[in-house]
Amino acid sequence: MQLLRLGPSGSERPAVRADDGVTYDLTPVTDDVTGAFLAADGIARTRAALAAGELHPIVDDGVRIGPPVAGVGKLVCIGLNYRDHAEETGLPIPPEPVVFLKTPDTIVGPNDEVLVPRRSVKTDWEVELAVVIGREARYLETADDALACVAGYALSHDVSEREFQLERGGQWDKGKNCETFNPLGPFLVPAAEVGDPQALGLRLWVNGVPRQDSSTKNMIFPVAELVRYLSWFLVLRPGDVINTGTPAGVALGQPEPKPYLRAGDVVELEIDGLGRQRQTLGQA
Repeated sequence: MQLLRLGPSGSERPAVRADDGVTYDLTPVTDDVTGAFLAADGIARTRAALAAGELHPIVDDGVRIGPPVAGVGKLVCIGLNYRDHAEETGLPIPPEPVVFLKTPDTIVGPNDEVLVPRRSVKTDWEVELAVVIGREARYLETADDALACVAGYALSHDVSEREFQLERGGQWDKGKNCETFNPLGPFLVPAAEVGDPQALGLRLWVNGVPRQDSSTKNMIFPVAELVRYLSWFLVLRPGDVINTGTPAGVALGQPEPKPYLRAGDVVELEIDGLGRQRQTLGQA
C-alpha cells in the first residue's frame, strides 16, 4: 500500500495505491495525508477502507504527484551518516549524529523542477531515506520505542549548495534551505510494509550517469537510533520528517572538475520499494 497526494501544487488530493496497482480516491477517509491523519490510525483506517471496498478507483496517469505528506512541521536532517560519504568529503566520522534543519517549505513533489540558486556554483545531489513520524516521540529509551513512532518511509532528495553550506559563514543552513531543495516522494509506504529500514538499496543518476549506489545497511546511525537520539533534543511530532543521510558519490567528493549541477541537468533517484524521482534542473 502506498499513500500519495495528487494534483497541482497546493491543491493535492489524497490517494492510495493498493497492492494490485490500482489507485483509489482517499477523500472518504481523510481530507489530506497529514500528521493528524497518521496519528489517528490513518494507515489502519485506509487499509480497512480498501478491504471493505469503500474507496473508488481513479485514473492517475499524467497527474502531478505531490509530496506524500502535507503540513510537515519539522524537516530534521542527519549529516555524514554514511562512513564512505564522510571519508569522501574529508570529514571525520561523527561520534554522535550531526543534526541540522531544513525548512518545510523546501519540500516539493518528486518530479517537480529543482531550481539552481542564483550565483550558485556548487549545487549538489543527495539521495536519502526519509522517515515519517506517526506518533509523538519524547525522551525515548529503546530502539523498539523509536520504531513504534515511525509511520512509514519515503524517498527524499536533500539537494545542497556546497559553497553556501561550507564557505559562507561556518554553518550549513544557507546551503540546505534554497527553494525546491527537498523533493519528497512519490509516496509514503507504511513501516510495516517496508520491513527492515536498514536493508534498502538506494541509487542516483545524473544525466544517465550512475553517481550513488549503496544500501541503508551502511548507515553509521540506523533509523531506530536516530529517532531515539533526536527525541532527547526535540519533540518529534506526527508528520515530521527525518532525512537520514546520504552515501558516497556526491559531486563534492568527485575529483576536479567536480560535476556540480547546472540548469538543464536531469537527476533520477530511487530506493528499493519506495519509488523513483526525476527532476530537471532549472534556474532560479
